[in-house]
Amino acid sequence: MQGQLGALALFAFVTSVTPGPNNVMLTASGVNFGFRRSIPHILGITFGFPAMLVAVGLGAAGVLQSSPNLHAVLKWCGAGYLLWLAWGIARTVPAPTGQGAAHGVPMSFLGAALFQWVNPKAWVMLAGALPAFTTVGGTLWHEIALMAVAFALACLPSCALWCGFGVAIGRFLDSPRALRIFNLTMAALLALSVATLFS
Repeated sequence: MQGQLGALALFAFVTSVTPGPNNVMLTASGVNFGFRRSIPHILGITFGFPAMLVAVGLGAAGVLQSSPNLHAVLKWCGAGYLLWLAWGIARTVPAPTGQGAAHGVPMSFLGAALFQWVNPKAWVMLAGALPAFTTVGGTLWHEIALMAVAFALACLPSCALWCGFGVAIGRFLDSPRALRIFNLTMAALLALSVATLFS
């Protein structure tokens, strides 16, 4: 595992920074609420995904594999939650030009952390990381801990980057109509990610 640290760091960063539901929502949050109000959302992802990785890596995967019904329920709950979040983004009321952030509430730390369990991209990342960076005969808890640290270190700047991107975009969306179109586009992209749950 020690020789794979560079590969793990690269894998964690690339999978964290590429587009997915987390990054779509962070971009929308940056546009609508600004960077400071989005910090709990950023930190929820940063801690939530590594926590999920530890839980799955140390045992939850076996439970899910042995219970197809539980897996199916989780998948349908995930689809419903993603669509609910998309609906929330679509309904965000843009603030009048020059009057600050949109009316509404950005995602909380706990909400962002729990969202990882229904995030299809998070499951894909786990499916790639766990077999690639654990070894037969290795110390599982040590390898899982290294992965969790690598993903936490990769998630924080990646999340901040996408939220900052949203803040930058927001400066050019200088009318309620432009913000409305942006929110509807982000909502549509998030809703489209539901398809990955069933592909």
